[in-house]
Amino acid sequence: MTASPQASAQRSVASQTVSLSDIISQTAHAKAVTAGKVRDIRQVTSKLRILALNALIEAKHAGDAGRGFSVVADEVRGISGEVETLARDLSHEIVTLDNLTQSLATQSQGARLIDLALNAIEIIDRNLYERTCDVRWWATDSALVDQAADPTPERAAYACERLGVILDSYTVYIDLWLCDLDGRIIANGRPHQHRVIGADVKDRLWFSRAMALRSGADFAVADIATESLLGGAQIATYATGVRRGGKADGELIGILGIHFDWQPQARAVVEGVRLAEDEKARTRVLLIDAQGLVIAASDGKGVLSEHVRLRTEGRALGHYVDNHSGAMIAFHRTPGYETYQGLGWCGVIMQTGAN
Repeated sequence: MTASPQASAQRSVASQTVSLSDIISQTAHAKAVTAGKVRDIRQVTSKLRILALNALIEAKHAGDAGRGFSVVADEVRGISGEVETLARDLSHEIVTLDNLTQSLATQSQGARLIDLALNAIEIIDRNLYERTCDVRWWATDSALVDQAADPTPERAAYACERLGVILDSYTVYIDLWLCDLDGRIIANGRPHQHRVIGADVKDRLWFSRAMALRSGADFAVADIATESLLGGAQIATYATGVRRGGKADGELIGILGIHFDWQPQARAVVEGVRLAEDEKARTRVLLIDAQGLVIAASDGKGVLSEHVRLRTEGRALGHYVDNHSGAMIAFHRTPGYETYQGLGWCGVIMQTGAN
């Protein structure tokens, strides 16, 4: 049976991590062994120097008869000094090698974590790009256009029915709201579950932004927020104008807002980042907005309350070691997808060292 691409990728990640770990481990072992041998050599040379010194003293006592032995003692002392120099040089070289290995390991792991951060933000962007297409398409539905143009109970019922059909097919949404130009909801996709018809949403950012759009080909979006009318659910709302005749250049007659069910979708992304088993407990995967607010976290902590200050130094991607925690932090700003430029969000990976 042929393994799935995802399974192969996971094995590849694991094998790369093991290989990197082996290099670090073997280098550390070599450093420890060499340090031990250098200590042994220095102990031997110390004994040789003492013996040579004692021999010189005895040679002095022996007078002319000890001159030959004095020469040998000098040679022994000289050789012990050379051995000590070699031991010191060897110790320096192994430290240099260890530092180089650690640096290479840090760079390699940093590059890998940047790729994982990019993968997380790209998955979200590709998903949200589809939301921008959905809202502009559904705003042309004749049932919505008719209800926005001339609201009646009968048209409202049909518009709700149409929105309900859409929701049954697109499970990533909590609800869809059709609003009049005063910000009053005049139809929604789940009227029995969310009794929002008649509610005023003109103070919502997505509504005011959609009101300012010049064409039905454009869309508006607001950062992640909780919506009290939807039981405090975390939502990403995309909106556009409903225009007369369903035409992109038609007169603005209403606003359609579609509420993406953010929490479960985002959690699936950050929890699905491919990490080796030994990394999972010490790695935190985040999505943050342009202001640094955590909007998704693999550990479920700090969502919509914690702010992360990245040391980007003006870069769109990079990695560094945090001076306070010692954790490696990798980040990648959204590159956008197709016609969706993104909202300046970042994928972030925070990883502490192996125990």
